[in-house]
Amino acid sequence: MASDPLFYLVIAAVLIVLVILMFGIGTFSRGGEFNRKYANKIMRARIVAQAIAVLLIMLFVYLRSRGG
Repeated sequence: MASDPLFYLVIAAVLIVLVILMFGIGTFSRGGEFNRKYANKIMRARIVAQAIAVLLIMLFVYLRSRGG
């Protein structure tokens, strides 16, 4: 499993989601003008990154179940 390049792509996608989530939580907790201006865009970026991560995970599971 660790030798599969798709596995590393899945790990990278999940870490990107984590970074975006932590950044969003940090800006939300501080509040201020930056949060008012960019909170929605940060949330949308997280949702897109999360959807990509879920699709990659599903692809990885599908390919592994087929023996690929």
